[in-house]
Amino acid sequence: MLLSLSIRDVVLIERLDLSFQSGLCVLTGETGAGKSILLDALSLALGERADAGLVRHGAARAVVTAEFDVEAGHPAEEMLEEQGVAPDGGEPVILRRTLSADGRSRAFVNDSAVSVAFLRRIGETLVEVHGQFENQRLTQTSIHRALLDAYGGLRDDAERVGAAFRTWRVAVDEKEEAATHLQSARVEEDFLRHAVDELAALDPQPGEEEALAEQRSLMMHAEKIVEGMNHAAEALNSGGGVEEAFRTALRALEQIAENAEGRLDGVLAALERAAVESSEATALLEKASSEIDLDPHSLEQTEERLFALRALARKHGCAVDVLADVRNSLSVRLEAIDDGGEILKRLEHQQAEAREAFAAAANELGRRRKDAGVQLDMAVGAELEPLRLGKAQFVTRVDALPEDAWGVRGCDAVYFEVATNPGSAPGPLNRISSGGEMARFMLALKVVLAKSDPVPTLIFDEVDANVGGAVAAAVGQRLAALAERFQVFVITHSPQVAARAAHHLRVSKEEGEDGVISGVEALLPFERKEEIARMLAGARITDEARAAADSLLAGTGE
Repeated sequence: MLLSLSIRDVVLIERLDLSFQSGLCVLTGETGAGKSILLDALSLALGERADAGLVRHGAARAVVTAEFDVEAGHPAEEMLEEQGVAPDGGEPVILRRTLSADGRSRAFVNDSAVSVAFLRRIGETLVEVHGQFENQRLTQTSIHRALLDAYGGLRDDAERVGAAFRTWRVAVDEKEEAATHLQSARVEEDFLRHAVDELAALDPQPGEEEALAEQRSLMMHAEKIVEGMNHAAEALNSGGGVEEAFRTALRALEQIAENAEGRLDGVLAALERAAVESSEATALLEKASSEIDLDPHSLEQTEERLFALRALARKHGCAVDVLADVRNSLSVRLEAIDDGGEILKRLEHQQAEAREAFAAAANELGRRRKDAGVQLDMAVGAELEPLRLGKAQFVTRVDALPEDAWGVRGCDAVYFEVATNPGSAPGPLNRISSGGEMARFMLALKVVLAKSDPVPTLIFDEVDANVGGAVAAAVGQRLAALAERFQVFVITHSPQVAARAAHHLRVSKEEGEDGVISGVEALLPFERKEEIARMLAGARITDEARAAADSLLAGTGE
């Protein structure tokens, strides 16, 4: 709900700070006092079109700030989160607009600069204005379907239809992707078969490149390695061999060890280890020598395979170790061709089933929408008669959409239409030419949709235009009932409507040093009676008018 409105230098308003409460609030005052200026100022804060003419004469800029209490779960909450301008928990949402005398404007939400378009989107979720206001929210056909679903209790049905639609579109995407891959594969089938055969013939293995490179390096240096090992073998075996020398020394010392009182034990152990190690070294050297391949043909074969693997990797634009994966991937693509399109046929069948499921759910939703539309037409029609719009007819039109327009909300387009004269064809809501008639029509529609529409603050301008007596009383009664669920503001000239208010503001203007200035004051109970008496009698308030005002206020329970 709207908590406060701060206005600086807007037309006749120099400085104005207003606080508001829930319930029905009326704004009264003589014609030309500035009631419409309040709407113009609020429209600025809500992101509507800015006109430099709104800046008070002589001022550099106009500033309007509107403060709102937004309940948890309200649509504005998610929008503020997405924009990164959400207030701290429990804090109000503050919309601010500045308008320079040269026509430039800036928009802010919670003191963060935003686009005017975003400010307008937020404003549309917080305040709805009916009457001679340029942007009539309920006339926008884009919201009619959601309003009908909410009125008919069809939101769960609509969500199921949305889920079925998304399932269908996923099936369509999977089938189209498979078809694209199959078509692409068939175009390059010859290449695929050649590539797979080539990879199969070479049969690359992970880690093979590194092993071959090591083997090649070894074979390239084989002669030097063998020569070095031969020299080592000669050294180990010369003069009977190193091991035999250790064994000879060991036998010699063993013969005298008993008389050495343990002083040779360490030497004997070291000689024993040296003999064993030299024997093992000789054996390992012989084994390594036998494994060295000096055959030039073997080197040639190793190089050929290594170079073939690397050439194939370059051809496919990958590392050698990935060639096995490339082979598997190409084989899968070939299998998609060889299976005769069975996968594609299966996906086509799944797509058809998903479409059928969506269509069935959407058609059932469409049927229920038509039933709900009939109920909505009857409910709105019942509200039109007492508002002196009995000749008008409200019609909810539910049209089937072509398949290319189907979506998450089903297969229907929903339009709220009106026929203002008997026998005339129904047309868009905004065809109603009179601002007062439009406001009363919107009042009737809003009363019926009260439980279904989340906009918390409503403003009615000229809702009582050209009506009086019982009709004005009916308007007041419906506004009061609406105010039990919403915060409702009414700009009115009707004493019957004003008497229904929980809060009463009077707009007036007076001469100041800088010219005419408009002001707004909250009326106390006795001041309300005087204002309602003025509305009844005109400039000269009579005792009869005061008595009539008392009667109106008493009739509302005050």
